[in-house]
Amino acid sequence: MIKIIVGTNRKNAVSKTIAGLYQEILLEKGVSSQILELRDLPTDFIETALYENSGKNEQYNQFVQQVKEAEKFVFIVPEYNGSFPGILKTFIDGMSYPNPLKNKKSALVGVSSGIGGGGIALSHLTDIFHYLGMHVLALKPKLGQIERNMSDNLLTNKLYLELLHQQAEMLIEF
Repeated sequence: MIKIIVGTNRKNAVSKTIAGLYQEILLEKGVSSQILELRDLPTDFIETALYENSGKNEQYNQFVQQVKEAEKFVFIVPEYNGSFPGILKTFIDGMSYPNPLKNKKSALVGVSSGIGGGGIALSHLTDIFHYLGMHVLALKPKLGQIERNMSDNLLTNKLYLELLHQQAEMLIEF
């Protein structure tokens, strides 16, 4: 099963909508997936699950357990201030060492209101995943000006849809 991680804890985030669309694409291809929302992390996990408190927050541990059990991931990554959300970095930082992402496979999708589609955010996250030993697909769709390319919670940009389908096929074969 592929885990789709919504890389923000913002309510009503476009990233969650894109995660749902990606899940539909995978289902069309006969692959089951599960969406994990960072919004579901315990609100106090920064104080109760990191560093000297590692392993002490059961709700956080259950979330990380789902990561440990998966072999493949799709990260839907919104661009925040020229990079990715701090909640995603903090979630990664809280995982045990050696990191459970090592030797796993991932696909990254950037989402932004600007024209860059989160390219810099994806670059930053790719560097971190490579450091942790995770394998990242080279095709990283960058969904720029996302609000202009959606209508009724559906992507209207045919190129964006084509790229997501192509990436999903690559991830399945990866």
